[in-house]
Amino acid sequence: MTDTDLVRRLLSDPRVVKNAREHWPALRNGEVPADWPLHPLVSVQNMFTSDGQDHRRLRRLVTGAFTPRRIEAMRPSIERITADLLDRLAAVPPGRPVDLHAQYAYPLPTQLVCDLFGVPEPMRAEVRRVTDAILTTQVTQEQAAANATDLYAAMHALVAAKRDAPGDDMTSGLIAATDTDSDSRLTEDELVSTLILMIGAGAETTVNLIGNAVVALLTTPGQLDLVRDSRATWDDVVEEALRVLPPVMHLPLRFTTEDVVVDANTVIRAGEPVLIAFGAPGRDPAVHGPTADAFDVTREDKSHLAFGHGAHFCLGAALARLEAGIALPALFDRFPDLALAVPAGELRPQPSFINPGHQAVPAVLRPAAGGAPVAAGAVVGDRNTPG
Repeated sequence: MTDTDLVRRLLSDPRVVKNAREHWPALRNGEVPADWPLHPLVSVQNMFTSDGQDHRRLRRLVTGAFTPRRIEAMRPSIERITADLLDRLAAVPPGRPVDLHAQYAYPLPTQLVCDLFGVPEPMRAEVRRVTDAILTTQVTQEQAAANATDLYAAMHALVAAKRDAPGDDMTSGLIAATDTDSDSRLTEDELVSTLILMIGAGAETTVNLIGNAVVALLTTPGQLDLVRDSRATWDDVVEEALRVLPPVMHLPLRFTTEDVVVDANTVIRAGEPVLIAFGAPGRDPAVHGPTADAFDVTREDKSHLAFGHGAHFCLGAALARLEAGIALPALFDRFPDLALAVPAGELRPQPSFINPGHQAVPAVLRPAAGGAPVAAGAVVGDRNTPG
């Protein structure tokens, strides 16, 4: 579904729900194979796949970490991580390409979310790997099954580690809510599923937001100058990036509890899965006119549904905006000559219809002395190394 009004209507319709276990007959009857790549995204038991009272109970357990006061309190940590990453980038020799996805856009949100959830340092690489893998939709059934197995193993290992050594972190707090006798307690499955959601979604959306905004500024002539000349703000950059290059394009899945009439020619039958394109409303010509596809930081109407709508509106939206609002100006202030190291057409998309980000963003931070050409293929860094 891509029409803006229709998307809003469906996201607010109580007959369009998230719980596949109850409302998708094909899953309930065993017709959806366990090695289907999207199976973990619909079979988990967290607020993402719950409705009504269960959704409110599960969301309430983590809402406290995302109040405006708590998010603002994270600013020093975001600034510290950003400064550390920029210092590492500054050590790269002039003229040598660096992958800004792996070395900047990716580590900032992932380190922050791992800190927030108290993921022990030795576990972080594996936690990052498995949460990335589960969002990769272009995989074989065998790989999908292996990814799901590894994902749950990593999260169970995290729970075991935090039960042995609890701390002042979100994972320890969720474990306490699991081990209590109160009515709001989590089941063990809900605990693990909530960690999958919060650690995965808590990072990936911001990774793509930062990376997409960097690419947009480097490939759309004049836009960066508008910000530098104070004719637009960094908030404008963030919102326009969210509008035209949303960090999540499609988010599987929703299900109808009864027949839903879309229009005179379309009826969604009860129990059918619904895939909504969250990124499409931002480019809807009916809302944004004939230039809807263009990145323009001076655009007056930057409305979008990049963070969803209704009861399932993204809990971490304000945090993602804060991270991007710190990371983007810091990067371009530190490296004013920043430029892509390859033509924009050579940037490769992520192998996923969920996240429309880039696999890599090769860039030159500063010109080489004397304008010497850059060695082809000499790109610094990957996701698992600091530089």
